[in-house]
Amino acid sequence: MKKNKIIIIAGPTGVGKTDISISVAQKLDGEIISADSMQIYRGMDIGTAKITRQEMKGIVHHLIDIVSPVEKFTAYDFKELSTKAINDIAARGKVPIIVGGTGLYINTLLYDMDFNNANVDEEYRMELKTKCEQYGEDHLYRMLLEIDPDTKIEKENVKRVIRALEIHRATGSIRDFDKMMPREDIDAELFVLHRERAALYDNINRRVDKMIESGLIDEVQSLYDNGIDERYQSMKAIGYYQILQYFQGVWTKEQAVDRIKQESRRYAKRQITWFKRYKTAQWFDITNSSEEEAIDKIK
Repeated sequence: MKKNKIIIIAGPTGVGKTDISISVAQKLDGEIISADSMQIYRGMDIGTAKITRQEMKGIVHHLIDIVSPVEKFTAYDFKELSTKAINDIAARGKVPIIVGGTGLYINTLLYDMDFNNANVDEEYRMELKTKCEQYGEDHLYRMLLEIDPDTKIEKENVKRVIRALEIHRATGSIRDFDKMMPREDIDAELFVLHRERAALYDNINRRVDKMIESGLIDEVQSLYDNGIDERYQSMKAIGYYQILQYFQGVWTKEQAVDRIKQESRRYAKRQITWFKRYKTAQWFDITNSSEEEAIDKIK
C-alpha cells in the first residue's frame, strides 16, 4: 500500500502554530488541513481564533467552516474528511500539512482507530452522568480503574471516562491509544511546538483580551439570538460557554473573561499532557528561539 507522507504541526492553544504552519506551507508547496475541533463551525470565528483570509497568505486551508454550530461532528467525521483531503492534496503533488491542537483528531491520523466498536447507549450514558452528579468524578474513575487499571485517561476528563465505560459495556474491552496499530496508509512526521509555561500563559491571556476587544461578546450574542445555546456541542467550547453564563447572570463580564483565561490555560496543560504520549513526536521549544529555526527544522 502506498503511504501518503504528511506533516503534523501540533501544540497547545496560543503557542503560535498558525504563523509557523503558513511559512512551512509556503516553503514546501503545501496545503493545510485544520485539526481544530472548533474551527469547523461556521459563524464561530473570534472565539476560536480562526485564521482569516489575509492571514492565510494564499495557502489553501481545508476543514474550516464546514458545519453549522447546531450540527454534530465527531472524530470519525474528521478522519473521513481529513483522509479525503490528504489523498487529494497528495495526488496534486503538494504536501498535506495538518495543523491543530485537538489530540483526538490527530490520533485518527496516527492510529487505526476502530469507530464501529461501540454505539452510543444514551440510557447508560445518562446513568453514568447521574452517578457523577450524585457521587462525584472519583466514583466514575474508580469504576474505570476496575476494568482498566493502567488507563491513561485523566480523572478530570469526565467525558472520556464515561466514553471508556460505554465502550467497555458494549465490547467488553478497553483499547488505549498507545496500544493501537499505526495507520498503514499514512507516513506522518509529528512536530509539537511548545513555550515555557509563563510565556505560553501570557500569550493565552493576551489572546483572550484581544478576542473580547474584537467582539467575542457580540459574536456569542448573535449565535444566542439565533437559538444556539449550551444545548449544542459547539457552544460548550471555551469562550462561548463562559459568555453564555454571563448572559444568563451566572457571572459578571469580568468573571466570565477570567474564566475563559483560566479554562484556556487548563486546556493548554491538558494538550501538552496528551502530546507527551507520542514517543515519535519532535518537540520544539520556541520560547527563546526564532520561528525561522523551527520552520527550517520542520522543512
